[in-house]
Amino acid sequence: MLCVKDASAQKLQLIDRKATAETKALFLNLHTLSKNHTLFGHQHATECGHGWAGDENRSDVKSVVGSHPAVIGIDLSGFSGRSEQEIENAKAQTRKNVIDTYNRGGVTTISWHFLNPVSQGGFYWVDSLSKPAVKYIIPGGEAHETYKSILRGIGEWAHSLKGADGKTVPVIFRPYHEFDGGWFWWGAPHCSREEFISLWRFTVSYLRDSMNVHNFIYAFSPDNKFNTEEQFLDRYPGDEWVDMVGMDNYGDMGRDGYHLERATKKLKIVSDVALKRGKLAAFTETGLESIPNPTWWTGTLLKVMRAEKMQLCYVLVWRNDTRSPTHYYAPYPGHEPSIPDFKKFYDDPYTLFESDLKNIYKQ
Repeated sequence: MLCVKDASAQKLQLIDRKATAETKALFLNLHTLSKNHTLFGHQHATECGHGWAGDENRSDVKSVVGSHPAVIGIDLSGFSGRSEQEIENAKAQTRKNVIDTYNRGGVTTISWHFLNPVSQGGFYWVDSLSKPAVKYIIPGGEAHETYKSILRGIGEWAHSLKGADGKTVPVIFRPYHEFDGGWFWWGAPHCSREEFISLWRFTVSYLRDSMNVHNFIYAFSPDNKFNTEEQFLDRYPGDEWVDMVGMDNYGDMGRDGYHLERATKKLKIVSDVALKRGKLAAFTETGLESIPNPTWWTGTLLKVMRAEKMQLCYVLVWRNDTRSPTHYYAPYPGHEPSIPDFKKFYDDPYTLFESDLKNIYKQ
């Protein structure tokens, strides 16, 4: 376990004792940067955007401000529940994305919209189709071997992430997000606290200890349903199983009204938990679909993140869809209402984009 004494934390810990040098460096550098800055992230930023997909070295954010986001979000949803060829294609596409981001000096965070491995219904909970898969895939469950096979595929993929320098690329792995809601099959209504913790611990242990994956930083992030530290930690698997804590919050940030004091309070809880426990903290998902508020970037997002003395290593907004005319969370060329304020957000010394990062994989 990597331990570094720090004035702002009792102990800064990376849970993988065998983590690669680049993973340790990323972990420590994210912590250092979070004291004065937050990296800006965008889901699927370089895979697709508003009206396009698959273009080399393109992102809507870069087209607007001249730099990619500092953090690029990808997803492992295509790694199971599909044909062998589709799975291989998904692995190849995400592998290239991760490696390209690393070679440019950016950071990758991984979510996992895991297709239900024991029933229909996809990753969402569908009353007429879904089964509460957690109890089936944890140790002792009838689909445990199926789950191990899926994890082996992720582990093998993780080993294949080789940068141009020959090093294995570090990534932030954020499985089973928004687990406090009921919309995903791993959500709180569909498994007990003990079952969820068992799932988390087995996932980390199998990847780290059985598959020898040493380039993952493990992130724990509920949605925004908590109001106290105790509620935030209700399904927390323990300090030895988590590197980063975060929160997904769309509702308080404009989707369901502007509840900025409430959003700030919750984000402060996340930051305080991280400082107390020697973890990184992040605003792991947020955004306002279609960005109808022309000052959302500085008047809402930046205001919340800077309202208290919080240490947040990154903030990530959701994707820009290729086909939908309304499903986008970052400005694109031509989206004039949001661009001026986004440029102010970009220019603010607090926010970091990919072009601002220097040697984040070196100590």
